Amino acid sequence: MHEQILDALRRGANGEALDAARAAVDAQPGDARALHLLALAQRATGDTAAALESIERAIGLAPEDSTLHFQRAGFLIGGRQIDEAGKALARTLELDPNSFNAYIAQAELAIGRGDLAEAERVARIAARIEPDHPALAAVDGMVALRRGEKERALSILTDAHSRAPDDPQLLNALGFAYLANNHFAFAEQAFRRLTGRGAGGPALRQLLANMMYRQGRPEEAMEELRPLLEGEGEIPPATLRAAGELELAANRPQQALQWLRRALSVIPGDPMTLDLAMEAWRRQDAADEARNTLEAALATSPGIDQLWLARLSLEKTPEARQALVDRWLEASPESLGAHEALLSVQAGRGDAEAFEATLRRILELDPGNISAEGRLLDILMRRDPLQALEHVEKLQDVPRDPQVKRMVRSWLALACDAAGQFDRSAGTWVDLHADMADQLVPLPAPGPAEGARVPLAEAAADAPTVLFLAGLPGTGVEHVARLLDGVVPAFRADRVGNRPPQDPLQNINTIPRLAAGEEDPAQVAAQWRAGLPARGLGQDAAVIDWLLWWDNALLDVIRGSIPHARILLALRDPRDTLLNWLAFGAPIPLNMGAPISAARWLADSLAHVAVLQEQQMHPHTILRVDDTVNEPAALAGQVGQATGLQLPDPPRDLFRGRRFDAGHWRKYEGPLGEAFALLTPVAVRLGYPAN
Repeated sequence: MHEQILDALRRGANGEALDAARAAVDAQPGDARALHLLALAQRATGDTAAALESIERAIGLAPEDSTLHFQRAGFLIGGRQIDEAGKALARTLELDPNSFNAYIAQAELAIGRGDLAEAERVARIAARIEPDHPALAAVDGMVALRRGEKERALSILTDAHSRAPDDPQLLNALGFAYLANNHFAFAEQAFRRLTGRGAGGPALRQLLANMMYRQGRPEEAMEELRPLLEGEGEIPPATLRAAGELELAANRPQQALQWLRRALSVIPGDPMTLDLAMEAWRRQDAADEARNTLEAALATSPGIDQLWLARLSLEKTPEARQALVDRWLEASPESLGAHEALLSVQAGRGDAEAFEATLRRILELDPGNISAEGRLLDILMRRDPLQALEHVEKLQDVPRDPQVKRMVRSWLALACDAAGQFDRSAGTWVDLHADMADQLVPLPAPGPAEGARVPLAEAAADAPTVLFLAGLPGTGVEHVARLLDGVVPAFRADRVGNRPPQDPLQNINTIPRLAAGEEDPAQVAAQWRAGLPARGLGQDAAVIDWLLWWDNALLDVIRGSIPHARILLALRDPRDTLLNWLAFGAPIPLNMGAPISAARWLADSLAHVAVLQEQQMHPHTILRVDDTVNEPAALAGQVGQATGLQLPDPPRDLFRGRRFDAGHWRKYEGPLGEAFALLTPVAVRLGYPAN
């Protein structure tokens, strides 16, 4: 009878196995093996609760059988009862200290909870039992991946995969290693092989769809996802959201909303779903539909701040925004989000006294609120720099998580600047950058600024407007982008967002490869154009694309394949650029290293701007933002003139944090003099004074 049950399970005849197992248990109620097989059949037919009950009955009959305890651990892991599973694995190993699979399961649980040292310890024990087992390589690879050692993880797993190409644990780990290294096609292949083995279920299918989407294949990704959308039963909100994102990537906003509305009905406050829905409404110019949908959601869920924020984004006049914030505060008098929205309204009308009162109210509701503390400090620095410095020094001792502590240290540097302690502020900034160095992207090597370029192709008479916006760290290019984002439909800031495009211009290695002649410029342009629909734009639509940074190697892409494109480069005095990068960071998380290294990189990169300007290598505009970087209205006029766009009057507080005014670098000639000296020649070349 036992063999009959196992044969049915092997053939996938789970109903037949279940009937046979029930008959075996009825015939011999005290047979632990029969109960074990019944549990397996119940699990195979989806009845996990009954499976767990049956395996526990089997353990009651055979409490010393380590296999039963291990099987129970597997069921518990499947049910996300991780603590109980850990106890079952410990009991398994008490009964059988040589249970290799139990050690591997313990290691996987340790990885899941982030205890990598424990995972390595358990894996070392398992290695004494079966040193060449592929599951060990899977554990080692996943530990390396969790430590951020992406290349090492891939090396471990590809080597093991060559010896055990069909091992499901290895395939799963290898897929995630490829994914971490942005090898989406290889990740898809690994996960596809898992589905061929009947593993993974809906979660793996959704992951495969995501891999296809990230390769620029939204139509195929939607087909991969479709069985999950057409099956019986309730569709999980994450699947509905994924469907909406794929429809949006295929530039079908109306179809996207069919899925996104259903997701919002289940999770009305999910930020990603709301963002996707707002983008779909924007593409259809359906503000009224968005208002009606959000008002309906607010009627049943008035306590969800994300809904109010989305609804507020649809109001453009100060009066309408004030009225909506008043409704929000009435519905949720202690909502931090509502008070933060009130700050925006007050800043827009220039009511400094009310603004400060609201900040203090936020700190009453949420003592230590990091955003309110920062804004209050900004007020104090303008009013009484020494008082501000004393205040922020006290904040240094408040227990906080490491990320917030870094932010509070950056406030200390700003307070030192306001108080005239420039050596101290510069030293603090340098230390902060050094602390973050291992989490940032190494500076890409600029190619030669001069050299032969691809000939300028002839632009079609009906070619759409294409404008590439760029600026080096510290130039304030993000303020230019802020003026355009959400106002100009053709503008895309997604390269610095949560869902960047999957084209070569997003890859930091593309520019060095172009400069070395290792990348085909025409292919880069073709892939850039092919990726536009996934960004909500037609391949022949107007676009303003904010690039990661500028390098003249991009001229080969533009001149030969996008000759009608223009270039808009934000520029400041290079020495102010360095200082602002040091103090405020940049949208692109580049590791600036020591100031002297950052200055050398800036000087090399700015040489590209100088050559572009001197040799008029392509139509471009240099947007000198030295005197307007902190003034939304003035910068809007400047950007409008450069682009030919009529921009609306921006709110006064659009930029939030200020950048240093022009010439502030001179106060730092002491601590940063050597770095500034490296930048002076290119500063003069670009039209700035030597000192």
